[in-house]
Amino acid sequence: MPRLFIRVAILFLVITASHWQNCPALRGGDVHWPQWLGPKRDGWVDYFQPPVQWPAELKRGWQVDVGTGYGSPLVADGRVYQHGRQGDDEVVWCIDLATGEVKWRESYAAPFKIGGGGERHGKGPKSSPALADGRVFTMSITGVLSAWDAASGKRLWQCDYDAEFGKSQPYWGASTSPLVDGKRVIVHFGTDERGSLVALDVETGKEVWRHGKDGPSYSSPLLVEISGVRQIVEWNHRALVGVESETGRYLWEYPFPHVGSDQNMPTPTFHKGRVLLGGENRGVHSLEPRLNDDAWSVKEVWHQDKVALDMSSAVINGDLLYGFSHYGQGRLFCLDIESGEVRWQGPPRTGENVMFLSIPGHVVSLVSTGELKIVKASGEGLETAASYRVADGDTWAPPVLLGDGFLVKDKQMLTRWSFAGAADGEEPGASR
Repeated sequence: MPRLFIRVAILFLVITASHWQNCPALRGGDVHWPQWLGPKRDGWVDYFQPPVQWPAELKRGWQVDVGTGYGSPLVADGRVYQHGRQGDDEVVWCIDLATGEVKWRESYAAPFKIGGGGERHGKGPKSSPALADGRVFTMSITGVLSAWDAASGKRLWQCDYDAEFGKSQPYWGASTSPLVDGKRVIVHFGTDERGSLVALDVETGKEVWRHGKDGPSYSSPLLVEISGVRQIVEWNHRALVGVESETGRYLWEYPFPHVGSDQNMPTPTFHKGRVLLGGENRGVHSLEPRLNDDAWSVKEVWHQDKVALDMSSAVINGDLLYGFSHYGQGRLFCLDIESGEVRWQGPPRTGENVMFLSIPGHVVSLVSTGELKIVKASGEGLETAASYRVADGDTWAPPVLLGDGFLVKDKQMLTRWSFAGAADGEEPGASR
């Protein structure tokens, strides 16, 4: 009997190891998630391979009360950075990824009155911070950009354009996320009526260039290359625009204004030279900026109106777009990027919002209800590979996928979840 027991135990360990062979357990220092939607701002997690079979449950590790807000956690060098609000202050956190220990916490006063209709979303920051070259950049809900030393938490500089534009934020507060390209951090300052896309020196906060007079939207800019030109693609209050990253030189635009309650919010998606732009009650458009004889133009390749993006930004997996339409009181959908055909839609009343990540063969979907769904990346229909309850609700901030689990921010708490049974050698610390 003892020999039989040993053989069974060995067989179990072999099966378990095989089960996780395609899900390498990365140590904290290997995970790098520096900004909204990841390194290329496309939601793609390049360091993760999904397991052959997803575990039945997740194990809750450490928790830290980081305050309210919808910003993404950032991860680098075994540390987590989070921006939130506690009371009348906005707070920037640095937390040890393995243990949940707070390495540093810095705060500043951020008095704010949110526009009518947005009260239920709270006064926490809606922008996701950015991490580059040892600095963390945060955009306050009041439209103040701050640079922090990632190692110590020391505030390096702070900048706002209130003297020029008045209270430099849209009606419901600033939610555009800073974008770093080399020595420039790029963000849109201003109000609904007027503003500018501005590039600032990362070391000093001094203005390098500015573009336009349009107000900001709730969307965030992308850094892409089109026809050999490195450029910022940004959807502001009035139009989708292309601006040369190094100089701020205007390249092209596609008018797509915020009108009435149809707000400009989702971050556009870029794929094979095309920009996929979805707006509230306005469907999804496929746009192709073109450079011919030094002149730029924008061609609309297709437009479909069966699904539309409200607050949720879509992601790409293969040649399919996965998103969350606000029609039907919230439905997951899959769309063919080449033709614009909607391949499938999930059931209605799924939730108010979904945050997406994309991995090989799957799409990670964090629903605002607190459900984390792993959806198979297929155009044949909605098929859920796994589903986990990670909060009681109010999960509007993007998740971060680790080698052995997830970071999930709910209304107040940042929680590390690990795959039950994963042999990571780095057990999360005790609940805090």
